[in-house]
Amino acid sequence: MSNLRPPPSPPPEPPSVYCTPSPQSKATTPSPMSRIFMSRQQSSVKPSPRTKLVATPQQGLTMGMEFPYEHITSKAHDRLLLRRHRHTNPAIWCSAIICLIFSLLVIFFGIATLIVFLVVKPRTPVLDTNRANLSVIYFDAPGNFNGDFTFMANFSNPNRKLEVKFEQSVMELLFEDSVIATQSIRPFSQRPKETGVVAINFVSSLVTLPPSYAMELRKQVLNNKVLYSVRGTFKVRASLGAIHFSYWLHGLCDLQITSPPTGSLMARTCKTKR
Repeated sequence: MSNLRPPPSPPPEPPSVYCTPSPQSKATTPSPMSRIFMSRQQSSVKPSPRTKLVATPQQGLTMGMEFPYEHITSKAHDRLLLRRHRHTNPAIWCSAIICLIFSLLVIFFGIATLIVFLVVKPRTPVLDTNRANLSVIYFDAPGNFNGDFTFMANFSNPNRKLEVKFEQSVMELLFEDSVIATQSIRPFSQRPKETGVVAINFVSSLVTLPPSYAMELRKQVLNNKVLYSVRGTFKVRASLGAIHFSYWLHGLCDLQITSPPTGSLMARTCKTKR
C-alpha cells in the first residue's frame, strides 16, 4: 500500500480565446470583443458644438460642457438689431417743434436788437444843474435841523432817434451821507435832442442829525460854504416806434452853496450813469 503513487495530474490545457474571464479580469481588463464594441460606440458619438473634450490625469478624455458666452452675446445683439423700431410719441415731436420755434424767435429778436443798437446808438440821458438857492437853515434844538432848498434840475436827451420818458423819479437831498429831504417828480417825456428844466423844492422839517453832522453844518454856515448833495433815481423808458426798452438811471450832483438867506450855487459836479 505504501508503494502506491498518486496518478499524475493532467497537463493544463491552453486557455481558449473564447473562454469567459473571471470577475477580477472583467473589472480590470476588458475582453477583445468588448473593446471592439466600446470603440464602435464611442466613435458613433460625435461631440456637439457646445461640448469639448476635457482631459484629466485620472481618466483619459471625458466629455465636458462649455458655456458659449460669445455665441449667446452675438445672438442677443442680432435680436436687438432685428427688433422692430417703435414710433416716436407725437408729444415729443410737438415739444421739439415748439423749442425750435422759440429758439428761432430768440435768435431773431437778438439780431434785431443788435441791429437797432448799432444803427440808433442809444445814449444815456443827462442830469445837470446851473442854479440852486439855499434860503433857510436853522436848528430849533441841538439835533433838530430845518431847511429850505431849491434845486433846478436840467434833464437832457442826447439821442437823435430815441424818445425817452421818465416814468418814476425820486430825488434826495443829502448832507454828508445823511438824507435830509426827499422829493418825487411827476412822469414826463423828452423828444430826441430835447432839454428840460424841473424845479425841485426840498423842505427839511425837524430832521434829526448826528451831533457830529450838526456841528459840521453849523461850521459850514459860518464859513459861508455849505456842501450839499442831490441824488436822483429814475426809471427811464426809451422808445423807437414800436420798439421800446426800460432801464434804471442814477444821477448825483455835489454842490457848493453860499450861506442863507441868499445862498447861491458856487460850484457843482454832476454824474449820470446806468
